[in-house]
Amino acid sequence: MALRRILVKDKIDQFIRIRLIKRLNKFDEIYLRMAALKTISTTKHLIFKPKIHLFSPFIQLNGMSQYPHYYIEPICRKEDQKELEKTGEISKYAHLPTKAAFSDHTCSSKHDPLVSLFTNYVMKSGKKSLARDLLEKTFEKVKRIQLERFHKTKNEEDKNNIELNPKVIFYKAVENSKPLLQLTGIKRGGVKYQVPVPITDKRSQFISMKWLIEAAKEKDRTVKFADQLAKELIDAANNSGRVIKKKQDLHKQCEANRAYAHYRWS
Repeated sequence: MALRRILVKDKIDQFIRIRLIKRLNKFDEIYLRMAALKTISTTKHLIFKPKIHLFSPFIQLNGMSQYPHYYIEPICRKEDQKELEKTGEISKYAHLPTKAAFSDHTCSSKHDPLVSLFTNYVMKSGKKSLARDLLEKTFEKVKRIQLERFHKTKNEEDKNNIELNPKVIFYKAVENSKPLLQLTGIKRGGVKYQVPVPITDKRSQFISMKWLIEAAKEKDRTVKFADQLAKELIDAANNSGRVIKKKQDLHKQCEANRAYAHYRWS
């Protein structure tokens, strides 16, 4: 009897909704129909319910990926494969389903993911071959400058402190140029405050590379881009130069605005 009363009440409510819908215009009619469908689908007394909730955990777990969640990422670098062989963990990955590698992934010993990322940042209008040539010339210029400095020094201790590998210098330059904080605008009471907030490692790496490229572009017309970028990399690796000064100025601004740090959570 209780179930019958509830169904009768639902029918009466639907009849009243239909009467109201006829008196309203087209847009209000569409809105009320959507609201009615929502209320009907949420009632517990319907025999048929949409099974959307059955698929939601799968969507949350897998997302929009074409691979199931238990597929592992491919291990392309030979250095990572050798480390797995040493630890004996490579047998665990032998029979696991693996995702397909991207087109830019390679097992070549000459491939460097950070250098390829920097090449993409240097690239303009899809001219990747030009960006690669510029970066190769930059590394060649770094090598020449360091070799010239190495042969000019007479003290053996100073010679041992001079780094001749351009990739090591590049890594040091990117690491030294990474900022720890950044300023973000937060509006409170009609006033916009510059609040210091910490940033992720990926974001700080992007900012350091961006600063290096911008510093290399700020040059005279007679100076080539590769030569200027080589000088900026060497200066940043030695904790000097315009990029390091830019990072220190940003940290000073964050220190000056530390009184607004509580606006980050409010």
